[in-house]
Amino acid sequence: MSQRALLVVDVQRDFLPNGALAVPQGNEVIPVINRLGRKFAEIAVTQDWHPAGHISFASTHGKLPFQDTAQAAYGEQALWPDHTVQNTPGAELAPDLDLPHTGLILRKGFRLDIDSYSAFLENDHSTSTGLAGHFRDKGITDLYLAGLAWDYCVGFSALDGRLLGFDITVVIDAVRGINPKSMAEMSQRWNEAGVRTISSESLLGR
Repeated sequence: MSQRALLVVDVQRDFLPNGALAVPQGNEVIPVINRLGRKFAEIAVTQDWHPAGHISFASTHGKLPFQDTAQAAYGEQALWPDHTVQNTPGAELAPDLDLPHTGLILRKGFRLDIDSYSAFLENDHSTSTGLAGHFRDKGITDLYLAGLAWDYCVGFSALDGRLLGFDITVVIDAVRGINPKSMAEMSQRWNEAGVRTISSESLLGR
């Protein structure tokens, strides 16, 4: 019998409206996620947790966010505004997130010289976050993903989750994205990888 869990990705202040790296309408996922949380016995939450001077910050390289890139040991690195810096308000989980029986809060992206979009593998595609082992120890086979952002951290978490052998479903109204073009590209990658999508209504009923 399959066991399922809800994986909530990076619902943090800096990714909400007026945050340092705001995802358009990012706040709209919160009430949906709160409703979903009441239907899952197992919940894990990820938290982007960057040190100052992180490799993904444009300011670290004296370059422009969203436009320039940097070369990392693992390849080309997109550059962003400084965001989710450790122990700053922007790194905090959204205050309206109400998931009291969360079993794990996993911090990622805390290594200075490597970024981490995925909840499972850092951007070198080999360094594990330990999340897969956590779920396997609990006998979890089916993961339902929600959070921010569709085209980056949720997207790559879904792909890596499939790669690691989990059945992955993205709750489509519980995610928001940064860019329509990259959202469409990620959706195509999901289709090719066997990632499913579902609405929260289908899970919760009305």
